[in-house]
Amino acid sequence: MARIAVIGAGMGAMAAAARLAVAGHRVVVYERTRTYGGAVRRFERDGFGFDTGPGLLPLPAVYRDLFVKTGREPLEDCVELVQVDPAARHVFADGTEVSLPNASRGGVVAALDEALGAGAGQRWGDFLVRAREAWDRTRRPLLEEPLWPNWQVLAGREPYPAVPHKRLLRTRRAGTLAEIGAWELRDERLASLLESFALAYGLDPRTAPASAAVLPYMEHAFGLWYVRGGMRELARAVYERCLRRRVEFVFGAEVTGILERDGRAAGVELAGDASRDSGGRAGTAAEADHVVANLSPQRLRALTERPPEDEGDARFDPVTGCPGRFTVLLALRGGREAGAAHRTVVHAPDRGSELDFLASPGGDAPSRPTVTVLRPGDPALSPDGHESVTLSATVPTDADWGDGRFAGRFADLVVEAAERVVPGLRERLLWREVRTPGHGAADTGAPAGAVPPPALAAAGGRFLHPSNTTRLPGLYRVGGWSHPGGGLPHAGMSGALVAGLIVEGPDFRGSR
Repeated sequence: MARIAVIGAGMGAMAAAARLAVAGHRVVVYERTRTYGGAVRRFERDGFGFDTGPGLLPLPAVYRDLFVKTGREPLEDCVELVQVDPAARHVFADGTEVSLPNASRGGVVAALDEALGAGAGQRWGDFLVRAREAWDRTRRPLLEEPLWPNWQVLAGREPYPAVPHKRLLRTRRAGTLAEIGAWELRDERLASLLESFALAYGLDPRTAPASAAVLPYMEHAFGLWYVRGGMRELARAVYERCLRRRVEFVFGAEVTGILERDGRAAGVELAGDASRDSGGRAGTAAEADHVVANLSPQRLRALTERPPEDEGDARFDPVTGCPGRFTVLLALRGGREAGAAHRTVVHAPDRGSELDFLASPGGDAPSRPTVTVLRPGDPALSPDGHESVTLSATVPTDADWGDGRFAGRFADLVVEAAERVVPGLRERLLWREVRTPGHGAADTGAPAGAVPPPALAAAGGRFLHPSNTTRLPGLYRVGGWSHPGGGLPHAGMSGALVAGLIVEGPDFRGSR
């Protein structure tokens, strides 16, 4: 039985901890805050509750697998999963609206044809077929296997089979998501639909490789799900599974260094007072045979005191330039109207201005960003007869969010977008709570509140993440800042990969 120290109680870290405990190891999780879940948090006030991180779950099979592999209770016995239908309602800049069925290619094609005109649905359907080919080519190396030592294989050839496009007497193929929209979808609204998937993950479609087509395909193929009671319930279920498998949690434990002995990780150094769930002791150091870190690359380097050039995977540093999430939480008087969509995406009137703001935050904010409106209509999240609504937009982390006036003006823009789809919003408003990337930094420790995107193939490896192993034997990375990147499913996959590497050793080749 090995002693394993896990730094952070995010979803990937807890997924690894539960699997390692089932394999017979003694696992202790050290979390600097007073709760678990990482970005999967909840804000509560006056009887209203809001998810402040992910609001929906794609690819629930990742967590079903976690619960199957760590105990007899399946995921559905621990939380209530509800398939969201429609998957989303989209309101485009020109006023066109369309509701897209969940996980139904035929239904999506028909809905787009009816809303956008004949042929629009077929173009989107054909795109999904090509996106599936990219998914099939990259699924195992990007999601189910540790990052290959020969990672350049993933960095080179573009896996998305782009359609040849004649331009200025030359035949070209789309190399970015924006080019797919312009050359293959050939409709501003379809292009906006496609780009919204990238934007939701903090990616600029003008620079995101064409392989990002796997993001809309993943949602289309596997559906979109909500956890009754809010996504925080999923974090609670994973935490409780860890406790049942005798994982120990130490909250309020700031890790200040990683111990090294004989050229390998040997434990963690702790600062200040740490409180164990069991009310036990607190110390300045904890020895371990393996250390699993749910940290950003910069934070991990600081703990190991190793310069980037010696750290092993410094070439993958997705933190720089990663956007964050700006959220406005609305407490509304009265319940939601019949037939309201759970998720509505209100597209920006000027996509170029919005993307320029993300890339060059020194300028002014866009006239109005793309806003996702979540209206779960869940009685558990609001007092009887009222409604909790969450509005979110992707924003640069280095804008002046500390300026309350700037944040307030941007919040007004976000609410203005939501007014298009929430009847009587201003008249019903009881109060609003604004959360900037700074709140995300406080919750997760991520630099400036950045949100890591999923790993993507091609583009010279710029969208890959550091591998789960490190140059320091016994030290592993887990969570959104490591392979295979950000997002709830990806975090769960990283936990499975790290557990496999520790239990089976360096010859582990991924899940089967």
